[in-house]
Amino acid sequence: MEELLEILNGLHDDVDYENEEHLIDNGILDSLDIVTLIAEISDRFGVTITARDIAPENFNSASAMAALIRRLEEEG
Repeated sequence: MEELLEILNGLHDDVDYENEEHLIDNGILDSLDIVTLIAEISDRFGVTITARDIAPENFNSASAMAALIRRLEEEG
């Protein structure tokens, strides 16, 4: 989770990612942020995020993103 928070803080360091649960819904992250996140997550965690994974519920919070990463790692 620390690595993920590091990535997120690189986008917007003024957001409380550990508690914010509406990153997409509240417009905190935009489409360019999502593209950046996908690239960074893929590189750092060695997972492939497919089009079906790109949904607001997977990116609305750091915990949702961490769950997505765990699932993708398990699917290998």
